[in-house]
Amino acid sequence: MAATFRSKVRSCIPGLYRQTHSIRLLKEIVKEELGTIKDAGTWKSEHVITSRQGSLVTVGKQKHKVLNFCSNNYLGLSSHPDIINAAQTALEKYGAGLSSVRFICGTQNIHKELEHKIADFHQRENAILYPSCFDANAAIFEVLLTPRDAVFSDELNHASIIDGIRLCKARKHRYQHLDMSDLEQHLKEEKNARLKLIVTDGVFSMDGDIAPLDMICKLADKHGALVFVDEAHATGFFGKTGRGTEEYHNIIGQVDIINSTLGKAMGGASGGYTTGPKELIDLLRQRGRPYLFSNSLPPPVIATGIKAFDIVLNSNDLVKRVRHNTKRFRNAMIEAGFTVAGGGHPICPIMLGQERLASIFADEMLARGIYVVGFSYPVVPKNKARIRVQLSASHSDEDINKAVNAFVEVGKKLNVIS
Repeated sequence: MAATFRSKVRSCIPGLYRQTHSIRLLKEIVKEELGTIKDAGTWKSEHVITSRQGSLVTVGKQKHKVLNFCSNNYLGLSSHPDIINAAQTALEKYGAGLSSVRFICGTQNIHKELEHKIADFHQRENAILYPSCFDANAAIFEVLLTPRDAVFSDELNHASIIDGIRLCKARKHRYQHLDMSDLEQHLKEEKNARLKLIVTDGVFSMDGDIAPLDMICKLADKHGALVFVDEAHATGFFGKTGRGTEEYHNIIGQVDIINSTLGKAMGGASGGYTTGPKELIDLLRQRGRPYLFSNSLPPPVIATGIKAFDIVLNSNDLVKRVRHNTKRFRNAMIEAGFTVAGGGHPICPIMLGQERLASIFADEMLARGIYVVGFSYPVVPKNKARIRVQLSASHSDEDINKAVNAFVEVGKKLNVIS
C-alpha cells in the first residue's frame, strides 16, 4: 500500500525526484560549503527538546531531564501556568489564527489591547505588533529613512538591524562598538542630513554588554539626532522594574523609538513590536512591509503577551530573582577562574576562544546534566568562541551551584582553568 502511494506521488508531482545537471551542481557546491563548516569546527547541531521550555528540559533521547542554561526565558514565563491558561482560553475564544493580514481581516480586539499595554509599559504614545522583532527591524528603517537621511549603527548590532538598515537608502555609518568618540565623529560628518538616527542594541546578545544609552542620548541632543534601541534582551527583566536599558540608565523617555520582542522574557512565544511617536506608528501601519504582508499574530500568542506584561506590571519578584541569580553565577564563575564577558546582565558568555573547544565543552556539560551551547563563527567573530550562559528567574540557587560545579569540572579536564 505504501509503495503504491509513493508511486502515485512520483507520477502526480512533476519534477519532484528529478536529478538534472543543475540540481547535481547545486548539491556539489552546497556539500563543499558544508564540509568547510565542519572542518572549521563551527558546525551547529540542533538538540531536540522533547519537553516544555523551562529550567529543566528533556533533550533528545535522554531519560533524565537536564538543567537548561541557554534559553532566553529570562523570567521563566514560557511554561508559567497563568501563561498557558491565557493561551488556552484565547484559543477557545478566538481560534488558532486569523488567516489574514492585519488591515484586511486580521485584527482582533486583543491585538489592540496588547499594543496599548506595550505603549503604556514603555510610556510611549503608540505601538505596532509584528510576527517577530526581526520583522520589526526589517520594517522601520526602509519606511523612515530616505537618501536625505543618515543612520549610525553600532558595529555589533543584531543581524536583524544590519539587514533592516541595508533595505533603506539613507547614508550609512558604522561606529566602533560602544565607542562614543567614534560615534560623534560620524555625527559631525552629517551636519546637513534631514534626519539622523542612532541605532543600537540595548544589550548585545553575544557579549552581554550594555549600550551607554545615557551618553548616546546626550550626543543625540547635541547633534540633533534621534535614538533607536532594540530592547529584545532587556524588556521585562532588565532595570529596576523590567523596563529595560532606559531604566537601567535612569533615562526613561529619552529614547525616541524602541523595538523589542515577546519571544524572550515576555512569554517566550513569538512576536515583536515598535513603540514610539503616534505618527511613526501610523506610518508603519501604512508602509511597513512585514506588517502589511504577514499574517497577524495568532490569538494564543497575543494572549500570552498580554498576560506576561500583566505579571511584570503586578510584581517585581521575578525581576529581582533574575538579578540575584545573575550575581550569584557571575561571582562564582569569576572566582573559579573563568573569563566571563559582559557585566550585570543575565547573559554570561564564558569565553573559550577556540571553536572546537566550545563545541567539546558544551558536549561535556550536557553529559553532566547541564544544557548549554557553544557559540562560534559566524555567530561570533573567529577565535572568540564561547559558552553563552543565560540565567532565568526559574533557576534555584541549587541549580546554579550544580552548573558552576560542572563548569569547574569540565574546565579543569579541558585545561581551561587550573
